[in-house]
Amino acid sequence: MTYRDAGVDIDAGNTVVERIKPLVKRSFRPEVMGGLGGFGALFDLSGKYREPVLVSGTDGVGTKLKLAQQLNRHDTIGIDLVGMCVNDILVQGAEPLFFLDYFATGKLDVDTTVAVVGGIAKGCELAGCALIGGETAEMPDMYPPGEYDLAGFTVGAVEKSRLLDGNQVRKGDLLIGIASSGPHSNGYSLIRRIYDRAGRPGDLDLGGTTLIDALMAPTRLYVKPVLALLRQFPEPAIHAMAHITGGGLTENIVRVVPDGLGLSVDAGAWQQPAVFEWLQREGAVADTEMWRTFNCGIGFTLIIDPAQASAIEAELDKQDLPHWRIGEITADHGGERVHIG
Repeated sequence: MTYRDAGVDIDAGNTVVERIKPLVKRSFRPEVMGGLGGFGALFDLSGKYREPVLVSGTDGVGTKLKLAQQLNRHDTIGIDLVGMCVNDILVQGAEPLFFLDYFATGKLDVDTTVAVVGGIAKGCELAGCALIGGETAEMPDMYPPGEYDLAGFTVGAVEKSRLLDGNQVRKGDLLIGIASSGPHSNGYSLIRRIYDRAGRPGDLDLGGTTLIDALMAPTRLYVKPVLALLRQFPEPAIHAMAHITGGGLTENIVRVVPDGLGLSVDAGAWQQPAVFEWLQREGAVADTEMWRTFNCGIGFTLIIDPAQASAIEAELDKQDLPHWRIGEITADHGGERVHIG
């Protein structure tokens, strides 16, 4: 018997590697040493930082992956994977340097795999980090036909003196919300339940886009514009940041707010995108459940010195990032630290 008889096609794996090489190479930075194919990926950090603090993150895309497979849309789910990782480490002021992915399936389909990894490479290119390595695993009997799983890993760096940890947050600081591109990669177990119960109306017009395009819109990558903002407005102008992922607006922002302080969010400060209005209406989802499940149109937040608000907002306009003043830091009066109303 051969390995192929047992369900593993080494030739298909080699074909994938050859086809993704030019896609991956476009994401390389000058610090990358060597190319694909080594046992370990090499990255030279010596020339860029004086006191580098390494910041790492890992994530997946949740059950948005099920929807991608159901719709046979594989070319942008990799952007989601990158976004969920690099946006997280950006919160602490870190520049993502390199990224690795893990792709696992029962039977390797070359075209699907190349589409997925191509999306990952595109996401890395958009975020300015190098897709420096990864693993493609073909594991018969582990996954149903046509299904695959994804995980991503990123490492970034920030100067020790520029690390953002929330210690500068003060009562009266303003909260700036930056627009999401849609649900990003959170809440999809609920989204799929609502979508299925509604009869999967993918072509439903939401005013300029279809429902399914809104649900599958890739996660917005905030890295390049926010890093540019940090270079122009270092501490004490920007006191903290938050990536709005699982837990929504209720649970993510407060993670960077010190004990003794709370958060007041004005829900009327921005118009929620139509996809969230449809989800709430069709699923009869309570407001509190919406706030703690979805980003509701706010994908990333800045906690800033009020005196710097106009200048920071002007720079966000230049970066073409839609944004709103959505709240402020308050005293913690006991009970719930986050008020949305």
